[in-house]
Amino acid sequence: MSTLWHGRFERGPAEELLAYTVSLPYDQRLFPDDIDGSRAHVRGLGRVGLLEDAEVQEILAALDRVDAELTDGTFEFLPSDEDIHTAVERRVTEIAGPVGGKLHTGRSRNDQVATDLRLFTKRHVALVAHRLVEVQQVLLTRAEEAGDAYLPGYTHLQRAQPVLLAHHLLAHGWALSRDLDRLLDARRRLDVSPLGAGALAGSSLPLDPESVADDLGFAGVFDNSLDAVSDRDFVAEVLFDLTLVGVHLSRIGEEIVLWASEEFGFCRLDDAYSTGSSMLPQKKNPDIAELTRGKSGRLIGNLTGLLATLKGLPLAYNRDLQEDKEPLFDALDQITLGLSAVEGLLATTRFDHTAMAAAADAPTSSATDLAEHLVAGGTPFREAHAIVGALVRQHLDEGADLAALVAEHPDLGPSAAELLGPGVAARRRTTRGGGGPGPVADQVERFRARLAADRERLPTG
Repeated sequence: MSTLWHGRFERGPAEELLAYTVSLPYDQRLFPDDIDGSRAHVRGLGRVGLLEDAEVQEILAALDRVDAELTDGTFEFLPSDEDIHTAVERRVTEIAGPVGGKLHTGRSRNDQVATDLRLFTKRHVALVAHRLVEVQQVLLTRAEEAGDAYLPGYTHLQRAQPVLLAHHLLAHGWALSRDLDRLLDARRRLDVSPLGAGALAGSSLPLDPESVADDLGFAGVFDNSLDAVSDRDFVAEVLFDLTLVGVHLSRIGEEIVLWASEEFGFCRLDDAYSTGSSMLPQKKNPDIAELTRGKSGRLIGNLTGLLATLKGLPLAYNRDLQEDKEPLFDALDQITLGLSAVEGLLATTRFDHTAMAAAADAPTSSATDLAEHLVAGGTPFREAHAIVGALVRQHLDEGADLAALVAEHPDLGPSAAELLGPGVAARRRTTRGGGGPGPVADQVERFRARLAADRERLPTG
């Protein structure tokens, strides 16, 4: 079996070595980027005189044919195809003959794979960014539809203060906006071409890395060849950003699981975005929401696994870096699928405003408003907190009506008891970013503007 390094070795590789080191089963998805990189490399070789014009055209034609074969599924892989790079070069040489052997002039698989992976990651981060914006749009749409509907806000999963449903939904929207920021920022940083760095030290040939970088649409070119071939910061950074997206989707999923339960009853899931039970006829299960929780653990594992791989590597390239692709590919796939599924889930879920209001209107939900009523009259907050806390304890321990207790209290009275009326507490939040109608209306406008700006920032290439 012929290999790219067969001249140095008397014997071919053992089957066990090939089985353990092969990356073709997963890195073949890099083929569009490998071919694009090869085209740019060949054109660059032509510009500096290392290839004749006729040779450039012959190799480019062969690359076009390989591209077509890989695209339509007629490409035949061989046992000697260790990875997508060797497969493409082998087939180009079969098609173009001896001139195909010039494809690798001035290039190593080290700078080649680093280039391919950056091109791939640029494209797929852009796809994730577009999907993020669509989920944000659904959250905005549902927030606008919610109007003045309100529900309990929670801390420690205990009812705290009522907030508008729109406020709750947009809290998730703002988190996704930060995710978009991080992904686009990471994409900007990874937009650097490593091609021309060679195996680790550059080349004695008159290569022009700047022109090749420009040909490939990179914003910049490497400054240090050792760093260029060994740098996988961009993979770790994108993995972190995708993991945090997954954590935010997990948080949405956790709330949907709770809200869709009979115990909460705050929402009903659409048939198309839920499943049934093989045994229990009455069941409607929130599988998408549950899987967003489960897959977040998988994403965290991808990130920590890569960081552990990177932490002990000396410069420059080491074969350990082959382990960068599977976690990245998996994270991109899972987040892309997850965002689409959550978008549909949120768009079709029916919120039960009546059940939400009934839960939010529990008398104790207005406890903070009672304390603030006392503060507005000059009572120190800690004293006000103690007064209201004692009334709540009496209400819970003795079953006494809280409104009556408030009305009879010398420091509170009937006017304070009105704060316990349905929907009153939900309407009293007035500060910026708060959960009442006024600040939420302002927030909706700000989020709408932010979403429009985010759309403008989306990559188009």
